[in-house]
Amino acid sequence: MRIGFALLILLINFACTNPEGSEGIEVLDPTEENEESSDTPEGLYFPPSQSPEWETLSPAMLAWDSNGEQALEEYLLSKDTKAFIVLKEGKIVVEWYFGDHTQNTSWYWASAGKTLTSYTLGIAQEEGLLSLDDTSSDYLGVGWTSATAEQESAITVRHQLTMTSGLDDTAFDCVSPECLTFLAEAGSRWAYHNGPYTLLQQVISSASSSSFEDYFNSRIRNRIGMDGFWFSTSGTNNVFFSSARSMARFGLLNLANGQWNGQSILGDTAYLNDLKSPSQELNSSYGYLYWLNGQDDFRLPGLQALFNGQLIPNAPADTFAGLGANDQKLFIVPSQNLVIVRMGEDAGTSQLGPSSFDTELWDLLNAWIVYD
Repeated sequence: MRIGFALLILLINFACTNPEGSEGIEVLDPTEENEESSDTPEGLYFPPSQSPEWETLSPAMLAWDSNGEQALEEYLLSKDTKAFIVLKEGKIVVEWYFGDHTQNTSWYWASAGKTLTSYTLGIAQEEGLLSLDDTSSDYLGVGWTSATAEQESAITVRHQLTMTSGLDDTAFDCVSPECLTFLAEAGSRWAYHNGPYTLLQQVISSASSSSFEDYFNSRIRNRIGMDGFWFSTSGTNNVFFSSARSMARFGLLNLANGQWNGQSILGDTAYLNDLKSPSQELNSSYGYLYWLNGQDDFRLPGLQALFNGQLIPNAPADTFAGLGANDQKLFIVPSQNLVIVRMGEDAGTSQLGPSSFDTELWDLLNAWIVYD
């Protein structure tokens, strides 16, 4: 997915005028402090929600290799990168922008934005609005697929969340019933399929009696100081656009296990653990719309082959990630208190998320970073 310059400008203008919106749903106070989870790593810094201020840590203070830093920056420039941010314990170590891209420029997350939907779904379940084991038809209505009534009633919200709906993924983005045809029993086949994923947002909308965007804004975006907006680039698939700093904020929320500066954004620890753990037995490197490193095997979008080994063998084993087309990247590394953001054009041989760019990037990161 490549976004033309004119369309990108249009979308940025739309973002600037897009109201936060929360009509019809409870608005949570962004300053309200709730009991913080004991799972939150100690010593994390959180940037102010309504301010451009963000504390920094210099690579020199961390004793990271200066030659490695230069090589990394040159590589990112050569790969049509727009923005690159590294956080250590919540503080900015590097923040690079290339070309005309700036701190305030919006860019698309592509499928890295699936992580936002996953988090929002977890909040909806925590609030008692739905359960992952509910039949999807409870929220999408009977006949949302072309499967038989029995086949359709077997599909749950969990199947949509884990890419195991069993529906034919040939018409990849289509969400119309005529495209959503039965191929295998729900839970028996893993296939990266945008259609059932996209309909998760409709599930949340139905369960919350609000628009998905309003619910997301009130529960996540506004509470942690993100900017950004959802836009349908294909008429079906809903894609998130934001600044790179907003992606970094969301990465920090993940690093902090759903907590933000003393307030609980997502407090369901079981869901948070499952989110970054194998969600089914068919693709151990896939959680709740997150990609997982450190597993024994993996499957890739568009393929049914099972590959042995870790998804990114040279990245820390506990890395979990949002990975999007054209190499939109959000890496979270809990063992090192790291968040890494990359936005830009296609930089490698991509599979709608994972790509050859991942291992090249981590080779350079490993030459630069001194790990704890």
